[in-house]
Formats: sequence, structure tokens, C-alpha cells
Amino acid sequence: MSVMIPCLMKTMSGGQVRSIALGHPLLDDYLEFVAARARPNTLIAVAYDLKVFFTVIVKQPADITTADVLTFIKAQRAPRRGAGVLRLEDGEAGLSARTIKRRLASLSGLFGYLVARADAGVNANPVPRGLATRGRRGRAGVRGTPLIRAPRTLPRVLEPAEADAFVAALRTQRDRAMVAAMLLGGLRRCEVLGLRLPDLHPGERRVFVADGKGGRQRIVPISARFFSTVAAYYDTGRPRTSSSTETVFVVLKGPRRGQPLSAAGLDEIIEGARKRAGLTHLTCHQLRHTCFTRLREAGMALEAIQAQAGHASIESTRVYLHLANDWLAGEYLRAAEAIDAQSVRP
Repeated sequence: MSVMIPCLMKTMSGGQVRSIALGHPLLDDYLEFVAARARPNTLIAVAYDLKVFFTVIVKQPADITTADVLTFIKAQRAPRRGAGVLRLEDGEAGLSARTIKRRLASLSGLFGYLVARADAGVNANPVPRGLATRGRRGRAGVRGTPLIRAPRTLPRVLEPAEADAFVAALRTQRDRAMVAAMLLGGLRRCEVLGLRLPDLHPGERRVFVADGKGGRQRIVPISARFFSTVAAYYDTGRPRTSSSTETVFVVLKGPRRGQPLSAAGLDEIIEGARKRAGLTHLTCHQLRHTCFTRLREAGMALEAIQAQAGHASIESTRVYLHLANDWLAGEYLRAAEAIDAQSVRP
């Protein structure tokens, strides 16, 4: 098979990605495998990551070596806008460590799949899990060190005044309801767009998330303000022509009027309101982070936040301990007072 540079091709239907191909049989088979297990956004990310890799390393999958993977990492770390231009977040000039780690994960998944197939000429995964370190008495370390060290930065959250300005900049009841689901209930973007009318339980003030991250379902409480905004949206804003779909949030104007709103459509709404509110940066996930930070500051237990967020591990939830300023200050003051009390002599 001749060497080729993959070309990303998407098949769209109703504003949604239905399939993605790169023009290489093995890569396309893997993307079909991913499509059956993951969300469209994950599929798009994996396809793009593989395209980038095989554009940089122009070889057939069976010819890829660990040295090629290390060469790719070096290329990704190369300065993008000149050696003197660094990101404030991590001080790097190339791609962020998180992006490189994601691309390596996509690549490792591909080769794990090809090894399992046993018919692609790939006998081992060329993506190393880490670099061996010296252990005691010169023996190799068991765990090793990761190929890429990603900085553990805290998520950005909105200040109350910023949140108020952003909500005031939204133009429709539909938009306000979607933002309320993220800002008051902590739902992910895909979970908001996936809501169906039967998933809403206004009498109980709860929402059923039928298809959360990792396929996990959950029932979450949410403020009455969300349900009142949804009711106003259904009364005055939702097109009557969309009665054939149970999806709550649909397109309001244009040729796709009445059809389910896409992720790109929601991102466009958020970006427009952000600019009108005069904010420098805002994403759907930032609204979710803001929700859980405020809940933690109000005293909500970490285990309850984990259930609300749909986190598989509580380690993912612990970040909100650090975002909630009062928690750390309170813990420190209690400990400091105890120490002071012990050091006081009669």
C-alpha cells in the first residue's frame, strides 16, 4: 500500500455528524469502531488527531515505531508563533500538554485496536505508556514517568457580576433555558442538547439525563428558574412545526427551523452573548464549573456534587474544593486556631 496523507471527510445529516473517514482502510475501520462507542465530538477529535499524526509522520500504520511517536511529540512542542511567544497558562510555545496527551491517547487507541485485530501487521503498540526511571539499587522503576506532564490548572469560573451580565445578554427564552441548565444544574453541553420533553420533571424539579458522559444515566435536581424559563420558551418561542420531535431545544429560524439545535449552534449562541456582555472568555464548560463552585461554596457536600456532575471518580470533583475560596480559608483558620490554643501556656 502506497504512502498517503489522510484527508478528513465528514458526512453530515440534519446538522449532525453521521460518519467520518480519513481515506485509509485501517484508519476508517478504527473510526467506525470509535463511532459505535463514543459521542460525535469524541469521534471528530480522534479523527483530527490521527490526521495530524499521519500528516507529520508520513508512514503506514504497520511501519510506525516508538521513535516516530517521539518525533511527533517534538514536532507538537515546536513554537507556533515564534520562540519568544509563550502561553501564560503553562509557559510553553508549542501546543498545550493537554492537547498533545489527547493526541497520544487517540494514537494509542488506534494501535491498541490494530494489535487486537491481528491482521494489520501491528504486533505491539508503539506509543509508550511512560519512560522508565531508576529504582532502588539501579533497577528500573515500576511506574516510570509520563511522556507528557500536563499542568494541573484550576478551571475558570464566572464571578456573580459576570454571570449576571452574560445572562442579561441572552436574547431568547430558549437561550436562557439552555444556560440555566448549565449554570444552575451543571449539565454538560451535550446533555443540554440531548434533553427530551419526557426527561423534564417540573413537579419534582428534576431532570433525567438519559445519555451522560460514558453512557451513564442520572437524575439531577435543578432550580425552579430553569423550568419556568423552559415553560416560557415553549409558550412563546418554540416553533409549532417542531412538534414532531421530543428534543427540547430546537433551531428557531432558517431552513433548519424546528430541528434539534447542534453543538455548533449552541457555541455560536454562547459566543455572541459573551461578546455582548463584554467578557474575554467563556465556554459551556465554564458555566458548568461555575455551577459546581457556587454549590460547593454554599456548603453542598463533595459527594453530592459528584452525583450532580456525573463524575465517575470523586477525584474529578475535588477541584471544586480549591475553587471554593471559603473552604480552604475555613479549614486553615480552624487548624490555626487549634494550634494556637495548644501553644498557649497557662
